[in-house]
Amino acid sequence: MSNTLEHRYEFVLLFDVENGNPNGDPDAGNMPRIDPETSLGLVTDVCLKRKVRNYIEISKGGTDGYDIYVKEGAVLNSQHKKAYTYLDIKPESKKLPKDKAQAEALTGFMCKNFFDIRTFGAVMTTEVNCGQVRGPVQFGFARSIDPIVQQEITITRMAVTKENEDKNREMGRKHIIPYALYRAEGYISACLAEKTGFDKNDLELLWDALINMFEHDHSAARGKMSARRLFVFEHDSRLGNAPAHRLFDAITIERKDKTRPPRAYTDYEVMIDKNGMPDGVKLIEKI
Repeated sequence: MSNTLEHRYEFVLLFDVENGNPNGDPDAGNMPRIDPETSLGLVTDVCLKRKVRNYIEISKGGTDGYDIYVKEGAVLNSQHKKAYTYLDIKPESKKLPKDKAQAEALTGFMCKNFFDIRTFGAVMTTEVNCGQVRGPVQFGFARSIDPIVQQEITITRMAVTKENEDKNREMGRKHIIPYALYRAEGYISACLAEKTGFDKNDLELLWDALINMFEHDHSAARGKMSARRLFVFEHDSRLGNAPAHRLFDAITIERKDKTRPPRAYTDYEVMIDKNGMPDGVKLIEKI
């Protein structure tokens, strides 16, 4: 039985944060990211992909084919050299081999061995060139359902940095959101998956990562973050049976009591228009 991806997918992930900072903005003193026109909170696609990568690394670490290309401490040129060494090819500065078969073999090695390359794609045109890969899995920015309130909390530390300081504690600051529910949307192309080797096993691992990635990413800065719902739209064809935006519109979220600010997931109602599903599209609720 073929393990090749045979269906197009879209998905909607709902996750929340309580008393934490889900994605700080370094250009704003690491305050939670925000849309300045609507005051809705933002979490970038890069942030979400980072959490998926981290989960894959701890769950499949050391398993052939599940190495992570973009990870802490990684030197990208060194990652690329693994392909040249395996294929016994000498790299030329910033150039792919002129032999098309060799160039494709280098890119193919990177896809086969690095989960995040065959999933998200990569631009590997550095000094040691392994080409470019367009990944089948893409995220949009996550956006909060309601406007967020960025709070700056003063904290104290019962220790000082330097000796002989005329004080016994130091002050610091912490940025939090009291509560926010976020919605992220994503896309999976079966056509691009065939090119990178992203298969059914990788797909199941991706769903597992989206459900569990926050459970292994807890920190004092991020507060309590949880994946709440994961809706998957499965088309019965590779090209798809309906526009993605029409499927996304089938999932709506509303705050139950608009007279007070939200402070829990139970303050929201998630509504699903199952009767409006187009022919050839199946809605799967993972959580």
